[in-house]
Amino acid sequence: MNTLRSALRRFPAALAAACLLAGLAWTAGSHAQTWPSRPIRLIVPFPPAGSTDIVARTVAERLGAGLGQQVVVENRAGATGAIGLEALARSAPDGYTIGLGTIGSIAINPLVSRNLTWEPTRDFAPIGLVGSTPFAIIVNPSLPARSLPEFIALAKAKPGELSYATGGIGGSQHLAAALLEEMAGISLHHVPYKGSGPALTDLIGGQVSSMIEPAVSAAPHVKSARVRLLALTGARRSPAFADTPTVAETVPGYDVSAWFALFAPAATPPEVIARLGAELQRALAAPELNERFAQAGVDVSYASPEQMRTFLRAELDKWGRVVRKLNLGQQ
Repeated sequence: MNTLRSALRRFPAALAAACLLAGLAWTAGSHAQTWPSRPIRLIVPFPPAGSTDIVARTVAERLGAGLGQQVVVENRAGATGAIGLEALARSAPDGYTIGLGTIGSIAINPLVSRNLTWEPTRDFAPIGLVGSTPFAIIVNPSLPARSLPEFIALAKAKPGELSYATGGIGGSQHLAAALLEEMAGISLHHVPYKGSGPALTDLIGGQVSSMIEPAVSAAPHVKSARVRLLALTGARRSPAFADTPTVAETVPGYDVSAWFALFAPAATPPEVIARLGAELQRALAAPELNERFAQAGVDVSYASPEQMRTFLRAELDKWGRVVRKLNLGQQ
């Protein structure tokens, strides 16, 4: 009898807990069924008109068509992408705010920057990889090197004398060059600038010898012969530069690309992430999107949410080794 009374006293609490869990499950399921019921915000952590912004707006248009809701791009530039990604991390995890991450903003910046309020694998849920564009190894036309093997031979003959410009210490250009130095067995002189624009200007003017610049922004200067293109850094040749060899053809295993991927706040419901991933994959299969990306020098390369999670960890490991070797951690 005492046992029965005890069980009856516990019954209301147990019933309440069960009802609460059922209510939460129903709410989550209901949200997944009704989502999206209003426009979605896509945070781009860089200024308008750049390659990241072009990719984001192209994807937003197709993604919105598939979801039946407008995807509105919001540029939140600053601190190498950290400001925009902080806004994404702090957003409600309801599927109505997503963001575009890049190699520099989400895989390299956290390794070299101090006091970030977010962590890549903890605070974001990957939606999927969108695409990538190789970097271009370019030199001033006056440099007596017409190919990457000739550039490497010249660098070995004059250790530390050939210079390379970057948009700043610890950025993707700097780390890509440092990785090339290590894998090719050469020593170059780093000249950091406050942005790629001034660096490219000085390369054209002959103040520096070389530079690793995203192929998208290097292309106009290559076509005008103001700089000479030696190689591209991707794993395979780019259709936009079919006659240009990859670095890996001279330095086996070298592979660096400026990639773009969609992320959501970490606690976003799995059902919403799955829907976003499926719609992203569908959007990237559209011929018109592929054509627009090709014109911008971007290769479509979709990866699922789980594949993107694995890829991001691999990128953090890869660049973490370079950062530690350069002693750049937490500048």
